[in-house]
Amino acid sequence: MQEATECPDGGFAARCCCRTTRTADVVRDMSTPNATNGLSLPRRQRILMALTEIYHSPRLGDCEQRAFVLKAVGIDFAVYERDDLFGLLVPEELADTAIGHLRSYDEESRVVVLPPTPLPVHPNAWVGAVVYIAVLLGVAWLAGEKYGGVDWLDTGALTHAAASSNEWWRVVTALTLHADLGHMLGNIAFGTPFGFFAAQLLGTGRAWASILIAAAFGNFLDAALMPDQQQTIGASTAVFAMLGLVAAYAWRKGSGDSRRWAHRWGPLIAGIALLGVTGSGGEHTDVLAHLSGFIAGVTLGVVHGHLRTPWLDSKPAQFIAGAMSLATVAGAWLWALSRVS
Repeated sequence: MQEATECPDGGFAARCCCRTTRTADVVRDMSTPNATNGLSLPRRQRILMALTEIYHSPRLGDCEQRAFVLKAVGIDFAVYERDDLFGLLVPEELADTAIGHLRSYDEESRVVVLPPTPLPVHPNAWVGAVVYIAVLLGVAWLAGEKYGGVDWLDTGALTHAAASSNEWWRVVTALTLHADLGHMLGNIAFGTPFGFFAAQLLGTGRAWASILIAAAFGNFLDAALMPDQQQTIGASTAVFAMLGLVAAYAWRKGSGDSRRWAHRWGPLIAGIALLGVTGSGGEHTDVLAHLSGFIAGVTLGVVHGHLRTPWLDSKPAQFIAGAMSLATVAGAWLWALSRVS
C-alpha cells in the first residue's frame, strides 16, 4: 500500500508501505499545467490510496508516453523517480486494466523488422569460372606462340578503330589478351571470385553473358574516346563489369526490405569503393575502361534485379546463354584472324 500526499510545491510525494518499493518522489501532478501525473487531487488535500507500480524505466520519456496512454483511457496515474529510475503508479484495483492497455500500446507501436530474405544461389557456379581461366590461359599461349603466324596482340588489341573503322571484334578479343604473366594472373585472381559470385546470383550462363555484354560495351566506349595511337588489352574491363553486376544486383534485390539504409546500399557502396581502390592505380591503367565496364555492369545488374522472368533461370536458357558467350569470343577471334590471313 502506498500513501500519496500533496507537497507544498504542488507535486506529490509517494511513500510506499509494501516490501517491494521504497520512498519515491512523484515528478509531476496533472492538477498543475503541463504535468504528467494523473492523480487529480485538490491542492493541499491529503489522501490515502493503494498504488501499484506497473512500469519503470531509466528514461522519463518512456514513462510519460505510457502515462498519456493511461490518461486517454481515463486511468489515474502517478510518475515518480527513485534511484535513477522513473516509475508509473496506478490505483491497485486498476493495475490489471492499465497493464492491458500498455501491453496493447507496446504491441501496436512495435516496429517489426523482418530478416532479409537470402538471395537464391544457383548451383555449378564454378563452371563459368573454370572456362574463364581456360580462355585466358589458352589465348595467352596462342598469342605467345604467334599461332598461325599472326601477331595476336596487334590483331586483337583495343584501338580507336574498334569504334571508328568497324573493327568490332576488338571490343571482345582485347578482353582475352594480356601484356605479361603478372597482368593475366591479376585479372584471374580478381575475375575468378567475382565471376563465381555473379554466377551464383544469376546462374552461370546468364551471368557470363551479362559480363561479356557489359565488358564489350565498356571497351566500345573506351575505344570511342581514346586517342588514335593508344592500344588497350586485358580482362580488367570484364572484371569491373563483374563487380558492378554483383554489387548492383545485390543492392537492387535488397532495396525493398526493411533493413537500415546502410545495409541496403552496402553492396553498391562496397563496389564503388573497390573500383576506387583497385581500378584507378598504376601508370598504365586504363581508368576509363574500368569505369565504363563498372557502369555497364551496374546497369545490367539493376536490369536483372527488376526482371521477373523465371524462364531465364531454367537450365536450357542458362546453357544457351553460356554457349553463346563462348561462341562470341571464339567467333570474334576467328573473324579477326581471317582479316589478316
